[in-house]
Amino acid sequence: MQEMKYVYGPVPSRRLGLSLGISPIPPKYCNYSCIYCQLGRTNHMTNTRQMFFPLEDILKEFDQTCGKGVSFDVVTIVGEGEPTLYKGLGELIRQVKQRTEKPVAVITNGALLYDKEVRKELGEADIVLPTLDAYDEASLKQINRPHGTISFEKVLQGLKEFAAEYSGQLWIELMLIQGVNADEASLEKYKALLEQIPYERLYINTPVRPPAEASVKAISPEEMERAIAVLGGSSIEFLESAGFHSEEKDDYAAIMALIRRHPMNQFEIEGFLESRACSDRKAIFSRLEQDPGVEKIEYKGYITFRRSAAISG
Repeated sequence: MQEMKYVYGPVPSRRLGLSLGISPIPPKYCNYSCIYCQLGRTNHMTNTRQMFFPLEDILKEFDQTCGKGVSFDVVTIVGEGEPTLYKGLGELIRQVKQRTEKPVAVITNGALLYDKEVRKELGEADIVLPTLDAYDEASLKQINRPHGTISFEKVLQGLKEFAAEYSGQLWIELMLIQGVNADEASLEKYKALLEQIPYERLYINTPVRPPAEASVKAISPEEMERAIAVLGGSSIEFLESAGFHSEEKDDYAAIMALIRRHPMNQFEIEGFLESRACSDRKAIFSRLEQDPGVEKIEYKGYITFRRSAAISG
């Protein structure tokens, strides 16, 4: 069997469900060299977009994978470097969307959003997950160590313009590091920035795998709770390591308690029920569909369940 070079998985993702990955970038080609990167320091620092691999080769692998009847919930374009550096990104997204009805997501550091063409190409995706680790020039250089052509002003302006133009789901990700950007002053600066950007979800992360720099440490659970209290959002570490959790014994009551504070899509609920060994998931979904106290929002392949504002207030 020929080894796949560009397409991998599907792999489980607490944020996205069962994810079929596409990597259009060679390892460690990036315009950041983040101190927390689990892949280590960037070997090929570049801010020049290139056609690293032929688009037809990537699509051939995607077609082969789909032809095997592989089941997945979402196609995620993410690299071993920065995927927006792939010059064929827009066409890749369009071609994949022609081949599947599943949503297409792109995970990006967001550094190139100041580029009008990149914003246009990303606009084709159903979900875009940009990173916002910095709140000023000094923190950008300390945490992300960007290519010399990238400034915080350009990064922030690009994110604002993309958020204003984009009609899909914008899920912002933020990495908090002990002793670097998790203090009260930093959280207030992030809060002020986030208030300027329309987004659907905020995921807060902290390093849980070996980082590029040995001095990088994860924040404490107490610091994470404080960050969530200030910024809102959810902890990626919690979602990925243990999934959603509730002390409620009744499965339906547990879901209702969770969606009061954190809307869940059908894949997240499915995973949650599976973790609880629920024997009749169809009955739970049927009940959710009929419950007048639950809002059902269908958008680009996802159904998200949340408590009705009138009920949960």
